[in-house]
Parts: sequence; C-alpha cells; structure tokens
Amino acid sequence: MVKTLSPIGNSLGLILDKPILDLLGIARDTPLEIKTDGESLIIRPIREKDGAVGESTRRMMDSHAETLRKLARSPRS
Repeated sequence: MVKTLSPIGNSLGLILDKPILDLLGIARDTPLEIKTDGESLIIRPIREKDGAVGESTRRMMDSHAETLRKLARSPRS
C-alpha cells in the first residue's frame, strides 16, 4: 500500500484506512507510540500492559528520585 501525506492545518497527516485500524485495534483515542529507526517511521498502539510498565517505572523513579538525581550528578570515570 502506498500513501501520501495530507495537509492538516500547518501540519501533514497520514490517513489510515479503517481495515488497518480494525486489524490493529486502534480507535480515535488509542495512544500511539511514534518512533523512527533513522530510516523508517514506526507507529504502534500502546496497550495496557505497556501502561503497566510505565506506571511501575514511574513508581520506582518516584521512590528513588533522590538517589537517581545523585547518580545523574556523579562524575563519570
């Protein structure tokens, strides 16, 4: 499938066809991760399990914030 970008205000958007959205389980309010490997654009839906990892990471960072700040400031060898 070949697509082109469509103007949306001052930006450009990629219109995804409904069969692709249905196949991937993407709805209007589905959060999407967008990244690149330097050559390709990678778009994937963020699932609940991804959210659980993020929440766990946030809790760990909150509970160890001071230690992490000290590590970030320490000189590198």
